[in-house]
Amino acid sequence: MATSDDDAILRFAVVGTGMMGVEHIRNLKLRPDVQVVALCDPVQKSLEKAMSVLGEHASRPDCFSDVASLLAARNSGLKVDAVVVASPNHTHREVLEPLLGTGLHILCEKPLATTLDDARWTADAANVKPRGVFWVGMEYRYMPPVAEFIARVKSGAIGELRMVAIREHRFPFLPKVGDWNRFSRNTGGTMVEKCCHFFDLMRLIVGAEPVRIFCSGAMDVNHWEERYGGETPDIIDNSYTIVDFANGVRGMLDLCMFAEGSQNEQEIAAVGDRAKLEVLIPEGDIVFSPRVGFAAKRVEREHVEIDQKILRAGYHCGATYFQHGALIGAIRGRNTTEVTANDGLMAVAMGLAAERSAREKRAIELDTSSASR
Repeated sequence: MATSDDDAILRFAVVGTGMMGVEHIRNLKLRPDVQVVALCDPVQKSLEKAMSVLGEHASRPDCFSDVASLLAARNSGLKVDAVVVASPNHTHREVLEPLLGTGLHILCEKPLATTLDDARWTADAANVKPRGVFWVGMEYRYMPPVAEFIARVKSGAIGELRMVAIREHRFPFLPKVGDWNRFSRNTGGTMVEKCCHFFDLMRLIVGAEPVRIFCSGAMDVNHWEERYGGETPDIIDNSYTIVDFANGVRGMLDLCMFAEGSQNEQEIAAVGDRAKLEVLIPEGDIVFSPRVGFAAKRVEREHVEIDQKILRAGYHCGATYFQHGALIGAIRGRNTTEVTANDGLMAVAMGLAAERSAREKRAIELDTSSASR
């Protein structure tokens, strides 16, 4: 159900006002055709932080402790067009159940869910009428240098794609409210929580479905001395993952979460039969290396500029702002949904397969119904 361009203002509610919810709020504030009319979070301090970020943004939004109260207010006259779901991973199905089928447009942050059953349920429920746009928050697609990199690979700049390699060398997981992100039962595991971004990018770049995943990973450095209710965290902090795709392309993910000193947090490379293309984040450079012979290297480097105001609004190289633009375009009927519930389901399926592979120390086969076996 698209919203007409004649509707000058889109009214958003944000469910979950922690770190990622606040990033959405900061970016929504940059858009003159958007108003944040409601905030929803059971933690009062999180609501207060979100309110301080909004500042003088239009009128003061209504605040709610749960989605049932938000929907009751909507039924009583509160005008809401769209909802951003940025609550902890393990709450997504609980939050989405009352929202789906209401006709509201929904952006659900990654990962779509923490279990395959919940991800499948959500993908099915997202198609129940009346429905609005259902969009999964895969921000990494929308980093301007990454978006340009993907467009060039798709245009044939490197010839026939044969290999995709993604490296993320970064800092450990940050503390979050209630320390929920220290345990795989809440996050789905690192390969779901963090790496669903990269599995989504692989599928998008390769243009085929995964058929086999092998992951070697463990918690080797971070979190060993942390205790929460007497429990030690159980989240992977480094891994190598190999993905075989149905069209013969191979993908590789190199993750290290104790490499804060890296010059670039993400490096993505695609290699075809004619050239190699790389993108470096946050540096913002795209590097093109054609096959011109061993003694005749010719490397071309180009920088992708991003408005500083957009960069300051979040932690994803401007991606949240541009993702909102695409989402709003879909809501207004100007473009289609670019990150579907099925995309979210597949990213979860790949992440769970990688988690299982790391535990069982074997390759996991994936079938076309997105289930690992």
